[in-house]
Amino acid sequence: MNPTRTERGDVYVYGSAAEVARAAADAFVACVAGVLADRATARVALAGGSTPKAMYRLLASPAYRERVEWKRVEIYFGDERCVPPEHAESNYRMAREALLDHVPLGADRVHRIAGERPPEEAAAQYQQKLVRLGDPPRLDLVLLGMGPDGHTASLFPNDPALDETARWVVGVPKANVAPFVPRVTLTLPTLASCREMLFEVAGTDKRAILTRLFAAENLPANRARSIGETVWLVDRAALPEKSGGQ
Repeated sequence: MNPTRTERGDVYVYGSAAEVARAAADAFVACVAGVLADRATARVALAGGSTPKAMYRLLASPAYRERVEWKRVEIYFGDERCVPPEHAESNYRMAREALLDHVPLGADRVHRIAGERPPEEAAAQYQQKLVRLGDPPRLDLVLLGMGPDGHTASLFPNDPALDETARWVVGVPKANVAPFVPRVTLTLPTLASCREMLFEVAGTDKRAILTRLFAAENLPANRARSIGETVWLVDRAALPEKSGGQ
């Protein structure tokens, strides 16, 4: 499938959310394999929220699990809600239940954000975890979604965190959308310092915000770009009407 090339990256359109999840799983496998052909370890930052769950379940399935050298993968997180790791709203818990518990990853290779701590304390602690990845820390694959307000990771519209350039990780005291709990997020420069940035956007509830994104509105998701490759995987239900959305 040939992408539509845009200033925000390559946009691929699929017929359904299930096809988006499969394309994302295939991209995950391909990116990790490409990295491991050159280096001993691939470093991936997972996304939270509901959209990536189907992709994680695919990666945990027998058809995909054996295609990844999991013992050579390190897992990080793009953001976290400030809740304990077993809380229903924890991004870590979602990823663990959907993926991490089902693949042969050592516990020392999963680097979660301590959401049970105050946001600025958790951010400072996570920044220290990233120090060994370079300055700025170099991730290989960053997985992202987009919220109904255009946020990505936990970078919300008009939040001062969007303009942060010195810190790699920051606390976000207030979320624009539910759950309305403080967050911890990687900053735009940290997210950008990756080999590949992969967005998943699916469902009619994302059509309004995707219309605004395609109109080049100054949204956080429009400001997130990789220094390498940025890819958008979108289903037809989310497309603006003029782009052929259903």
